[in-house]
Amino acid sequence: MSRPPAAAVSESLLAFWAEAGVDAALLETTVDRIAEGQRPLAPRFAPATAPSHAPATVRRAPRPPAIETAREIARTCSDLEALATAIEAFEGCPIRLEGAASRAVFSRGPADAPVVVIGEAPGAEEDRAGRPFVGKAGRMLDRMLEAIGLTDRVFITNTVFWRPPGNRTPTPEEQLVCKPFVEQAIRLVRPRMLLLVGAPATRCLLDQTEGINRLHGRWFEWRTADGDLEVPALPTFHPAFLMRTPSAKAMAWADLKTFAERLNRPARP
Repeated sequence: MSRPPAAAVSESLLAFWAEAGVDAALLETTVDRIAEGQRPLAPRFAPATAPSHAPATVRRAPRPPAIETAREIARTCSDLEALATAIEAFEGCPIRLEGAASRAVFSRGPADAPVVVIGEAPGAEEDRAGRPFVGKAGRMLDRMLEAIGLTDRVFITNTVFWRPPGNRTPTPEEQLVCKPFVEQAIRLVRPRMLLLVGAPATRCLLDQTEGINRLHGRWFEWRTADGDLEVPALPTFHPAFLMRTPSAKAMAWADLKTFAERLNRPARP
């Protein structure tokens, strides 16, 4: 049997990595680690015994000063435009430095929306457009919101504002450093309710450890760090998950009906 040409093998391998979500290289040129006598996964960026003066690794967890800086910056933002500008200039989130994000992706929707929807992180299409939830999952989210009468009545954002490499899930540390900006956005919009889509957003905003299968459809009270604002919050499934798991759509629809019923309930005198 004849062997496939090298070009075909290379194209097949590249297609495999692209399908797996790999879309960025750590080095400008390839390195033949076998020729160098190194193991393929040699820790070029972060030696196990790196001295204290060694350069930072490619993937860095935020330190408390970055979180405090985010809190101080967020407090100074008196409107959403100022908040968006501050987020764009903020350099404390490690994802920004990992190479997949070309810009900050903050929000879309009216500033006086009665509902704030919070997802996980922007993807490739969101990074290109500079707006959250504009890809396939975003279009599904729009259809879900339309079904309960919330078209053009939601303010949409994410727990982090930069696209993670390979569209991976942001770490709790990365979410924590962005959380002051998310909190300030909610404070400025002052919605009546929050809709949290997916486990990462639910865990981040509600400090929960259970999975989304246990948390969806249950009401929680979200509070600002200083306790001056309290908003009802309902977790549900992320549209991307529903696209992969159609059997969960019935549960998501039940969540949305619960959400709409409470939102449209007449206020008590």
